[in-house]
Amino acid sequence: MTAREVNFDGLPGLTHHYAGLSFGNEASTRNQHQLSNPQLAAKQGLLKMKALADLGFAQGVIPPHERPHIGALRQLGFSGNDEQVLAKAASQAPQLLSAASSASAMWVANAATVSPSADSADRRVHLTVANLNNKFHRAIEAPTTEALLRAIFRHPDYFTVHPALPQVALFGDEGAANHNRFGADYGEPGVQLFVYGRAEAAGSIAPQRYPARQTREASEAVARLHQLAPARTIFAQQNPAVIDQGVFHNDVIAVSNQQLLFCHQHAFLNQPALLAQLQQQVRGFSVIEVPDDRVSVQDAVSTYLFNSQLLSREQGDMLLVLPEEARQHAGVWRYVNELVAGDGPIGELKVFDLRESMCNGGGPACLRLRVVLSSEELAAVNPRVMMNDQLFATLNRWVDRHYRDRLSQADLADPQLLREGREALDELTQLLDLGSVYAFQQ
Repeated sequence: MTAREVNFDGLPGLTHHYAGLSFGNEASTRNQHQLSNPQLAAKQGLLKMKALADLGFAQGVIPPHERPHIGALRQLGFSGNDEQVLAKAASQAPQLLSAASSASAMWVANAATVSPSADSADRRVHLTVANLNNKFHRAIEAPTTEALLRAIFRHPDYFTVHPALPQVALFGDEGAANHNRFGADYGEPGVQLFVYGRAEAAGSIAPQRYPARQTREASEAVARLHQLAPARTIFAQQNPAVIDQGVFHNDVIAVSNQQLLFCHQHAFLNQPALLAQLQQQVRGFSVIEVPDDRVSVQDAVSTYLFNSQLLSREQGDMLLVLPEEARQHAGVWRYVNELVAGDGPIGELKVFDLRESMCNGGGPACLRLRVVLSSEELAAVNPRVMMNDQLFATLNRWVDRHYRDRLSQADLADPQLLREGREALDELTQLLDLGSVYAFQQ
């Protein structure tokens, strides 16, 4: 079966702001209370999507969620009409209003875990929505994420969208940010690597400073839902020591594509054994293991070197997509240029300015959900979400009409912001042929 990887990028939402909500994500904490620019965030994301589409990579878009999340605030005891709910939350618990206004759904690497049809027993593409239950502002995303994915991957003959796992700590699931797939050809059965931060088993190792968000139990449940062959499924633990240095997801310390793993020397617990297992199970497997004395974990976290995209090119090598922060760090930039100059699998670097996302702790890889699709499956995807010249122009005009160019936490209590968001999203669902996916539309 012939297949290709399609990247679906999340579009930053109208309430993109810096609240420092994500303990364990050092960029999020460091930039707390800065003024944000939602309009620029959306345009930076659109530019990345369009540039990659122009290079021949299949590229789609996943819309933002409605924020502030009035339903979540009502569930927490704030009552009255929508304006009264906002006012009460702002005066009594501004941190909860901030959480209910987070635009974190833009990082769709956490939206779901995806397995292609070549790996699933029923030969369907499986998507399991992540429950993200380690953080309140992310745990409220699951219902809307499910509705959006069903509106995009809506043909039941090709796609199965699973609801999120139970919202309990045992099944903490952070989606594709902790998942890799290896194989020579996208359309052939591959080997799936699930990376977890902790397990409930007695005596298991866990980080001490920051939370381990992904559990082994969640990864195992997703593998069962996706009907994966146990012989082609690997579960590996992320190094707890790097979680404690700000590596809150595996995609902050490792990235893969086809037969290549690009990772830090300290990415995984018992890393030599894991690499040996991959070497044995993945035909043609290769690894670029970055030494700590070339790029420290701290530098990897500050530049998001590994929160990059590895994209296969027609000439047989790969493009490495990096954030501007990696180019600004002399040591990191020197290292990646040496990779390109050598006779290795990475043939070119491409840098994007994603500062608005990066300041909240999300780089190029955070912004995209990878989905391997055959030509028939791609044809069954909602065509209105696929990036092209017309959609790029349409979405830029939509952003210009609806997005503010600066936002502070005080602005979140403005009822006009809520109205602006609903008007914009109502229009967007029509532009992208999504149907009534938001609560306010129902």
